[in-house]
Amino acid sequence: MELRVTESTENELSIEIAGEDHTFMNVLKGALLEHDDVSAATYDVNPEQSGGQTEPILTIKTEDDADPLECLEDGAVTVREKANSFKNAFEAAA
Repeated sequence: MELRVTESTENELSIEIAGEDHTFMNVLKGALLEHDDVSAATYDVNPEQSGGQTEPILTIKTEDDADPLECLEDGAVTVREKANSFKNAFEAAA
């Protein structure tokens, strides 16, 4: 997975996530929105409306002094934990 920061401020981060699609982006966005310090999380994959952009760009906005990069890390951990939980439940059911 290739990541490229496209914009970064104190309370906002936009990052291009190469090679991903709606499946991963929706899961990551959902995990971010569960975080108390995240006020908004969205992504864009529409090249026609984005000036030719073809890779998804995730945008995270945070409350007060929360670091959006740390929130992204927490969201990634949440995704991993949920995936492992699902895997374990699936294997137990088989």
